[in-house]
Amino acid sequence: MMKKFYNALFIMAFLAIYSCNAQNSNGPVVLIKTEFGDIKVMLYNETPKHRDNFLKLAKAGFYDGTIFHRVIKGFMIQGGDPNTKNVQPGQKLGNGGPGYTIDPEFNPNLIHKKGALAAARLGDNINPGKKSNGSQFYIVQGEVIPAGQVPAYVENENQQLPQKYMNQLALANKDSFVFYQNNNNKPAFDKLAEKIKQEAMAKAKENPFKFSDLQYKTYTTIGGAPSLDGEYTVFGEVIEGMEVVDKIAAQETGANDRPVKDIRIEVKVLKE
Repeated sequence: MMKKFYNALFIMAFLAIYSCNAQNSNGPVVLIKTEFGDIKVMLYNETPKHRDNFLKLAKAGFYDGTIFHRVIKGFMIQGGDPNTKNVQPGQKLGNGGPGYTIDPEFNPNLIHKKGALAAARLGDNINPGKKSNGSQFYIVQGEVIPAGQVPAYVENENQQLPQKYMNQLALANKDSFVFYQNNNNKPAFDKLAEKIKQEAMAKAKENPFKFSDLQYKTYTTIGGAPSLDGEYTVFGEVIEGMEVVDKIAAQETGANDRPVKDIRIEVKVLKE
């Protein structure tokens, strides 16, 4: 009787995991070919703008011959810059794109787990709308956060929240700061700065950082990069070839996290 009970629990658990993953199981599939092996990626139908754009560029051969220009072990590997096709040694990379951006498609159920495919973008200081670069992407390698370290991680994130909100509010009030500074109006400048500080502290208190159940279960088991959630659009995931991502992430890098040896890619659409 007990054996049947445990078997039933196993089946229920399997079905729960399967149904969770099945929400995106019918998405398009692309193949990223590298000298270290192939990475098969499924694109999410929940992020149609990023899905369709990636498919369009892949079919046009946009990515073929580009390199993974930024690699950080335990974090992610980044590519998709068209300027890397004819790159020179020591050349600074990461500013290229197709000439347009994509509106963010944030989804709390699509997080930066190990193997997540996400869109790179410019920083908040010049991109407050968090719009994605039109072609650059990264694949998360990340790390597992032991359950016992979660409280410390959450506390650290909450300590950084006031500064994060202050930066956002300061950016939104940039014109006023410039006006006060140009007119030598220090009292008004300081008053606005103090107002922003108080608003940021209040906002951080009202909206503390915390893990959802999905984030907790994911980041304490398979791992990922939780600090990127809600900041960059996740639009796919690796379904085969994660060991290839790990190999690329382990390569020696030089200045600006660029691999010492160029790692070129080809991207082909397997299923639309």
